[in-house]
Amino acid sequence: MSAIRFGTDGWRGVIARDFTFDSVGRVAAAIAEYLKSPQRRALEVYKKWGVAYRPPERGVVIGYDTRFLSEEFAIHLGRVLQDFEIPVWIAHEPVPTPALSYAVHHHQAALGVMVTASHNPPEYNGIKIKVEYASSAPPSVTQLIESLIPAEAPTPKTPLNALNFVDFKSPYLMRIRQLIDADLLRQSDLCVVIDAMYGAARGYIAEILKELGVEFLTVRHGDNPRFGGKNPEPIAKNLGPLRAVIASERLKRSKSAKRLIGVVTDGDGDRVAAMDELGNIIDSHRCFALILKHLLKKGWRGKVVKSFALSDMIDTLAVKNNLELDEVPVGFKYICEKMVREDVLIGGEESGGIAIKHHIPERDGVLNSLLLCEIAAQANKPVSEIVNDLLAEVGPHWYDRRDLHLENRLEIVERVKRRPPKQIAGLEVIKTEMLDGVKLRFPHGWLLLRASGTEPLLRLYCELDSLNKVREVLDEAERFAKGDVSLWGK
Repeated sequence: MSAIRFGTDGWRGVIARDFTFDSVGRVAAAIAEYLKSPQRRALEVYKKWGVAYRPPERGVVIGYDTRFLSEEFAIHLGRVLQDFEIPVWIAHEPVPTPALSYAVHHHQAALGVMVTASHNPPEYNGIKIKVEYASSAPPSVTQLIESLIPAEAPTPKTPLNALNFVDFKSPYLMRIRQLIDADLLRQSDLCVVIDAMYGAARGYIAEILKELGVEFLTVRHGDNPRFGGKNPEPIAKNLGPLRAVIASERLKRSKSAKRLIGVVTDGDGDRVAAMDELGNIIDSHRCFALILKHLLKKGWRGKVVKSFALSDMIDTLAVKNNLELDEVPVGFKYICEKMVREDVLIGGEESGGIAIKHHIPERDGVLNSLLLCEIAAQANKPVSEIVNDLLAEVGPHWYDRRDLHLENRLEIVERVKRRPPKQIAGLEVIKTEMLDGVKLRFPHGWLLLRASGTEPLLRLYCELDSLNKVREVLDEAERFAKGDVSLWGK
């Protein structure tokens, strides 16, 4: 039996090699033992965080995305849990992760389990654990579950017709309706192009916009477990179909008053990105900054929490608006802890996961897509101008990331920690930060090297005041990571 380890946001593995019905059954058995475990009450979520404990009898809600066999894995998981006398409620159709998380709150469940590999390649699947406060389980929970995983896979005995299949979509969308400015959207002249990347959020944004009479078009909303040959991650290289539709619509509407905005969610619907009317991506950093400014316009206040890999634009906006700012390691569970225990206005990460006040402490690509539409409606100008206004306020910020498949990724990060370079691509390194991986700071930006917790990847993140500089720094960092150690010294 292969080892099962929960990384920054759950456990993931290649289908039929690591992620099998046997391995899912083993995790299900561990979840059942966790819920009944006497050690559970002693965990930090109950003792230090003040979270209300729910007994095993409150049961488990189970969701699943649009990946190959996700529904079947969810059913297998549910059958094993019921064998352990844990009540289960399973989604009757694919659901985005925020809808499953909201179901934990709505059903007052003891736990939520989402079968998804999020934005990973289509050959992967995985499991995310959601605890009582309706968001990512902290390390203390996942470590206890890991310790309870049996060596042998249980054989489920509960028949399929004994399982409960329920609607998680309707209660979730009812909550979303309460958080958006319906009148603002209803009166707008927007045309929204919605790209679901064949993921689990398909149809959710469209249903809200249809109710409000907002014109919209859908892209990649059908059934395609291989996601059209692209990872369902909302980054520039994967958004060709969205860009093509926006370009076509822009030509059709050259004399129309309708203004275009594209919004995109990832494979399990908890991440967001956007696109302006010119086909330029509005990445996670700019989305976070725009939503932060929008919430402040609504009169909301609170602490700002960002991951170690998120833009310095957020620091600038926090200082300007006299907001307390906390920086945490990569992984939404660290942001979630802050949101559960403190008065947080907004928290988010580089990958496009953003959570806001007055909602569950969870990333929500559906809600954030609608907030971006609100921003476009309120500004009454092309979306490209809204982004230009942001950059005029905070200064030039350009960002990119590269993912390198390297088995020695941990060694590379440790090598740079021990002996950081004095300069990279002609830029002086003025400071080193090691909250998560190693961040090398320049006078006007930074480079972060970090080993992925869920895949065999070395991630290189870079933000500078020029896109050309970003590319030069990433080029040199990639050459170093692939073996040219002479670049940064031996």
